[in-house]
Order: sequence, then structure tokens, then C-alpha cells
Amino acid sequence: MLSLIQTEFLKLKRKKFIWFMFIPALLMPLVAVLYFKAGSQVDLTPIKFYRWTAFSYTTWLILQFVLGMLITMLVYQEVENNLLTQLWIVPVGKLRFIISKFCVMWLYSICFMLICASGSIVIGSVSGLIEITNTSVLNLILKCLEIGALLPFGMIPILALATTQKGYILPVSTTIVYVFFGFISLMGNMYPHPLSSVIGILMRNIEGVVMKDPVQIWKALLYITLWSGTSIALAINVLRKGKVL
Repeated sequence: MLSLIQTEFLKLKRKKFIWFMFIPALLMPLVAVLYFKAGSQVDLTPIKFYRWTAFSYTTWLILQFVLGMLITMLVYQEVENNLLTQLWIVPVGKLRFIISKFCVMWLYSICFMLICASGSIVIGSVSGLIEITNTSVLNLILKCLEIGALLPFGMIPILALATTQKGYILPVSTTIVYVFFGFISLMGNMYPHPLSSVIGILMRNIEGVVMKDPVQIWKALLYITLWSGTSIALAINVLRKGKVL
């Protein structure tokens, strides 16, 4: 398993597009500077600035789109280069294959949020909008690590779908619909959607973020587990039958 994961990361060295996909991590820090420079800066605290840069649209939408595109492109390129056929001949277990892809997505997600945290600190400090303190920096980095580590679990259904497809149109289209429904579910019943369940867990203890109802972590984890387990089981079943669509 470790050698398979190591191989996955070695393959990333040849994929230049993954570096460009880190650029959106700096989008909200730049937008936040423009917004606060143009408006009132009264009572602008580090946590209020970080809510804009890292804890809002970066977590709610941007990172999820990036992860969906990333995993779709990685699987699509392997299908296009006929690498999957070689893997099945070796043979590599279908579950091990999916887990190795998840590990890539998981580490990428953490790196993405650390870049976002670094950008927030540097841009916020250079622009003079916030005063950097050790406590605020530590809290930002820890929360970004938490977001980067947990959010990929909400993307497992997209990962499972991508592994069963020859093309990229359906996984990409599904990612767009899936992410928007997750965002909308946050405003109502968050639990049935795995992404909104993950975000509910992440947002529950951020200062200044008010949830509609107290987050029931056990309920959120239950739905995340059900969605993840079911989607992986269906993907493995499709792969074992050799019916990649």
C-alpha cells in the first residue's frame, strides 16, 4: 500500500497542472484586502480577516471545486494513457487504488489550506490591515490544517464516481452540482449531504460564525460514513466487473 501511495506522488511530479491549481488558494486573501481597503476597517480583527480569507468561500466552495477537478484529471489521464489496465494486470486491488487516490487528494487539500493560511498572513500583514500575533497565526494554521484534513472526506463520492468513468465530463459536471448543493444544504438541513456535514463540523467553533442549530457531530459523521462507504462499494463493484463507463 505504501509503495502504491509513493508511486502516486512520484507521478505528480510530471503533472504541471497541479501547481497551477494552488493559485485559487490566494484568491480570497486578495479579495479580502480589496474589500477591506475599499470599505471601513474599523474593528477589523485578525479572526474577522481570516474568516474572509480562509473560513468562508475558500472552505465552502473553492477548495471543493479544486479537489473535484484534481481527482477527475488524475484518473482521466490514467485512463487515457491506459495505465488502469496495467494496474489491473499487476494486479492492484480496487480498494487500494481508491485509497491511494484519496491519499493524494488528502495531502493536496492540506497543502492548499496551508498556502491559503500563509497567503492570509503575508497579504494581511503587508497590506497593514491586521496586526499579526503568535496566537492568531497559530489558530489560523491549526484551523486550516483541520479544514485541509477533513474536507476531502466529503469529496469521497466524487472520487468514487471519477474512478468509474473513462471521461471527465460527468465527474466535472457532478462536482459542480454536488458542491453547490452542499453549500445550499448548509442553510437548511446540513446532515444528508456529506460536504455540508463536514463544513458544519469545521464551522462549529469558529469565532463569529453562528450556525442555525448546534452541530450534532455524531449525526454528521454518520452521514459522511454512509455516503463514503456506499460510494466506494459501488465504485469497487463497477471496477471489478470491468464496466468503466
